[in-house]
Amino acid sequence: MEETAQAVEEKTDQQAGSPPADAKQQAQSVEFSEAAETEVAGGGGSIDILLDMKVPVAIVLGQTEVPVQRFLRLGPGSVLKLDKPIEEPVDLYLKDAKFATGSVVVVDGRFAVKIQQIIGLEDPANVSDEAAA
Repeated sequence: MEETAQAVEEKTDQQAGSPPADAKQQAQSVEFSEAAETEVAGGGGSIDILLDMKVPVAIVLGQTEVPVQRFLRLGPGSVLKLDKPIEEPVDLYLKDAKFATGSVVVVDGRFAVKIQQIIGLEDPANVSDEAAA
């Protein structure tokens, strides 16, 4: 039965244009020509266009889970208790990626966030000290 299955595979491979399983293949070296640098339209590769773009930032104060029955009863004046104490920092997100933490402040009668820490930007000296400990 094995011989029959192998013969069918080889026949199928040959019909599909593949070499037989026992055929040797040789690798060939390829030389690529160097690509010439091209001028980028509108300023020669400047990122100035990106600097003027606006990106949406989401501030997360906290989270909670609400049973559907209670959710359906929510209305003006309803209060949802969040999972974070008021002293804890809020999380700042670009799309779904957390990039910073901060604290809620009021500026000119509006809520604002004062950045406390940018995630991923740590003092290299502290990182090496923690790794040694």
